[in-house]
Amino acid sequence: MTVMEALKSKQTKSPSEHFDVLIVGAGISGVGGAYHLGKQCPDTTYVVLEAQESYGGTWLTHRYPGIRSDSDLYTFGYRFKPWVGPPIATAQEILTYMGDVIAENELAKNIRYHHKIVRATWSSEAKLWTIDAVETTTGATHRFTANLLWMCQGYYRHDEGYTPDWSGMDKFKGRIVHPQTWPRDLETKGKRVVVIGSGATAATLIPNMPDDCASITMLQRSPTYFRTGRNAVELADTLRQLQVNEDWIHEIVRRKLLFDQDMFTRMSFNEPEKVKQELLAGVGAYLSPEDVAEHFTPRYRPWRQRIAFIPDGDLFAGIKAGKASVVTDEIETFTETGLQLKSGKTLDADIIVTATGFHLNVLGDIDFVIDGKPLVFGDTITYRGMMFTGVPNMVWVFGYFRASWTLRADLVADFVCQLITHMKRKGVSQVTPQLRAEDKDMLLLPWIDPEDFNPGYLMRGMHLLPKRGDKPEWQHSQNYWREKDELPKIDLDDSAFVYR
Repeated sequence: MTVMEALKSKQTKSPSEHFDVLIVGAGISGVGGAYHLGKQCPDTTYVVLEAQESYGGTWLTHRYPGIRSDSDLYTFGYRFKPWVGPPIATAQEILTYMGDVIAENELAKNIRYHHKIVRATWSSEAKLWTIDAVETTTGATHRFTANLLWMCQGYYRHDEGYTPDWSGMDKFKGRIVHPQTWPRDLETKGKRVVVIGSGATAATLIPNMPDDCASITMLQRSPTYFRTGRNAVELADTLRQLQVNEDWIHEIVRRKLLFDQDMFTRMSFNEPEKVKQELLAGVGAYLSPEDVAEHFTPRYRPWRQRIAFIPDGDLFAGIKAGKASVVTDEIETFTETGLQLKSGKTLDADIIVTATGFHLNVLGDIDFVIDGKPLVFGDTITYRGMMFTGVPNMVWVFGYFRASWTLRADLVADFVCQLITHMKRKGVSQVTPQLRAEDKDMLLLPWIDPEDFNPGYLMRGMHLLPKRGDKPEWQHSQNYWREKDELPKIDLDDSAFVYR
């Protein structure tokens, strides 16, 4: 039975349930949101709907060799839960950490797994969201109503990664694999492996591929910036030697790392050449100047795309040791035995891994309807990257690119709890962002300035995202260090919020 067949089948429908808040997704944002609701709004009823079989989001979806964070866990972890492991953590370590948060705060009773939301309908008459979900294990459909919808589903499709449509792919006799859907039965022993891509996924996967591969080659169209260093925080190690309380260690180290990250980000804009040379020197500690110049010197300034951290330089150490090689070239076509490159060279392969990114997921690919009209998300204007003009009682978590995602998830959670408390105090049940009188002629721009940050998944899906204005209130800021002070001070009685 398909999802739509299940929705149409009256036999599978269960009575609707009502909650004050419905959270979409039990990843890092959704679990954090549930925690904050329980602590800051203890009288608020809520449910978390998760399409997958368990919590974790990204860290459950991705199962390729070596899957790990590329943000440090002192800032990617929650502000309320001390991190005690190495700063760059494996997926399993992150899942264990999240599981502890769920268990310690008794959140499991509020989470429904295998619930895929297919439709969300807002009624201004009822002042409610109606959410239809299909239980993926049985095909049964469930209906929920909620006063507020909190979108914590992330930004990409979990069931399908992005692979370009290259010429000749149907001719290739080997196996084509995307890291997002890594096959459990993939046999690599004695196989020639080519990994297409130069981002964090490729850089993680390559040094963690089994040693029994015949060869591993990273094929990149153009170089990417990387940071290298020990997978440790010296300050944290010292504080632990002094037997400082872990809560204190977490807060001290977190503040120090955030301070350092702020300085680095500022330098990347103010002194880009200096930052570039610093990053290239890190790679040069492992590889020859010729290799650095040919394969690891990007054409763009630092931070126009995400900079992945390479713990202990494992990617470069593997290349230096001859365990992997790098080719910088473009694909002309797939062949029966591998790849024909535009330079005229060929790469033989038995397995080709397309570490080529994500499909942007806009509001969970859910069918949204507002008062009988389909929501065209790209026609809305964002209020600080959290709410959207003409969309009542909905908040979306979209994290940072240049800082840890969870930093913004925590800030948005505070905003949601403040908004709920404010609406109860005012005795209102609906809030909708709208442009103020002074905003009517505001210049409207794409969600993100492509000259500032331009990863492929955003550029491919920019038309699907809301517009931004030229005023701070109507933009999705990438500046955590500014937002941590600004978001808590939002005037909820500003005319940008229309209450009913």
